[in-house]
Amino acid sequence: MRAIGVIRKSRRERPSREEFEELLRSAGYEVLAIVEQNREEHPKYNIGRGKLEELKRLVEELKPDKVVFANRLTPSQAYNLWKELKVDVIDRWQLVLEIFEKRAHSREAKLQVELASLQYEVPFVKEAIRRIKLGDRAGFKGMGEYQTRQYLKHIRYRMGRIKKELEKVRADRDVKRKRREELGFVLIALAGYTNAGKSTLLNALAGESVEARNQMFTTLDTTTRRFRLGTKRALATDTVGFIDGLPPFIVEAFHSTLEEIVKADVILLVLDASEPWMEIRRKFLASMRVLRELKALEKPILVVLNKIDLIEREDAETKAELIDKVAEEMGLPISGVVKASAKEGQLDELRSALEGLILTLPKYGTFEVEVDDSPLVPEILAFINSVGEVLDVNYGKTTRIKAYIQTGMVGELIKKGARITRSNHPGKGEDFEKDVGDAYSG
Repeated sequence: MRAIGVIRKSRRERPSREEFEELLRSAGYEVLAIVEQNREEHPKYNIGRGKLEELKRLVEELKPDKVVFANRLTPSQAYNLWKELKVDVIDRWQLVLEIFEKRAHSREAKLQVELASLQYEVPFVKEAIRRIKLGDRAGFKGMGEYQTRQYLKHIRYRMGRIKKELEKVRADRDVKRKRREELGFVLIALAGYTNAGKSTLLNALAGESVEARNQMFTTLDTTTRRFRLGTKRALATDTVGFIDGLPPFIVEAFHSTLEEIVKADVILLVLDASEPWMEIRRKFLASMRVLRELKALEKPILVVLNKIDLIEREDAETKAELIDKVAEEMGLPISGVVKASAKEGQLDELRSALEGLILTLPKYGTFEVEVDDSPLVPEILAFINSVGEVLDVNYGKTTRIKAYIQTGMVGELIKKGARITRSNHPGKGEDFEKDVGDAYSG
């Protein structure tokens, strides 16, 4: 497939040429030419009339299969351009959906892509019906008015069916997530701009071999792997990559996948440190906008500058300081910036920051544990270390342990024969042991 790309830049829209060309290549297009224009949006053609004439000449000369706009096109603009250029015209988001279709493997991913595609298509079908009434053209994809209306009806029916199927997937994921929490796992979500190295980081943390390629949107299927943070049990989940201006219909369609970010205990926001600073800044801010839309900014967010093996140490330090500065200036809540190389396994700084951050989570509290049966002490200490951290141990006829523990795991300690004698966890008082004991009795 051969394509001509079109980029219109204005005060509000500044599409990146490099990113746009990478999107085209990721979708399998041979890029014949890129046409650029600096101006505000033309209501009829998106670009100005003069640039449209230039584009028409290029189409006649190069004979592309499609013309692809880096900007979002309204259904009316897409039709007007098609009428003038006599070739298929798509915009950035239809291009992204084409990539998604190539990358989707699981049943869930395929359903999410289909839902996003149908939601994208609805306004174009409505525009086709409007044009038919005006006597301006045939129906959608050459169909007549009746067929086009029936197609719209089918789209809405199919969207309803897909949403019901995805709700089942979401409910099943909720059950699994609750079970993981009951087992004392810390849930960590890998988020960030597409092609930042999230899958490679997941592999490095968990010692796995999830598919990781140097291309956009490699991961559409949610992947969760377990790993150890010192003695603690953790689960890392790889999620679909972000892109600047991620439209609501994609966010909605991928809700069940992106919900992994919202439900996580900690978010690792992965950035590519090898890129120029202004690109890192753009992608950092774009990712934070998506997290804001997902209502995930209240979560601890640790920024990971990945791929530091590709740059000098001083450059990595400078970029980390600049991210901190931008976050502070714009009031963006991040818990810190760490440098890493997932490819080379340079994760010490990341692991250390994670271990410290985990113990500040609301799900942890400081408790005093008493154990009368001496043979049980090693088992209970090992269990506490897997879901928290032992702060102090006083051995004796009754062993007293002061520890930082996940509050949801206290009941498991009681089952093992321990007594919870005191808690300074916020909101808990002297009746804490009785409350937990009642909850776990029988």
